[in-house]
Amino acid sequence: MRYIISGKNIDVTGALQNRVKDKLSKLDKFLADDLEAQVTLSVEKIRHIIEVTIPIKGSILRAEVEDTDMYAAIDKVVDVLERQLLKHKDKLRSKYRHDDAFQEAFVSGRIFPEEEKKEAESAIKIQRTKRFDMKPMYAEEACMSMDLLGHNFFMFRNAETDEISVVYKRKNGTYGLIEPEF
Repeated sequence: MRYIISGKNIDVTGALQNRVKDKLSKLDKFLADDLEAQVTLSVEKIRHIIEVTIPIKGSILRAEVEDTDMYAAIDKVVDVLERQLLKHKDKLRSKYRHDDAFQEAFVSGRIFPEEEKKEAESAIKIQRTKRFDMKPMYAEEACMSMDLLGHNFFMFRNAETDEISVVYKRKNGTYGLIEPEF
């Protein structure tokens, strides 16, 4: 796996880079060598935050951990990513009903990296713009991706209608689907 390590309000020293690479190398047994992990280390007063994003086929593994010590945060983020990978593997196994499809589905594919865009000053300021490949998927797959990311909503291209749709998690634990109407 390749690593892109950046810092916000922190100098990313060689020791920090080595610690991140050493700890994230535990995930190599699950992932292919051609994948890219984007790691952002940041410090806000006494909060040390690490954010790791790893695009895999049809989904994104993402974990963000906050601690008072950066080295402790690095240890915790690896645990979170391992849990996500195992959860993802189990869902793929239950979907395909056999193990040989798991490796093929798990290691190939790409999602376009995030791009930041500057906006003209106005009353509403857009802080960040994210762009990603929207492959067609069914609503059930979108719910699985949303759970894997730990988000409350997920936008996707519906494989049945070829339109942009949104799934979201309701307060009672069920899911909702928003589709365009013409």
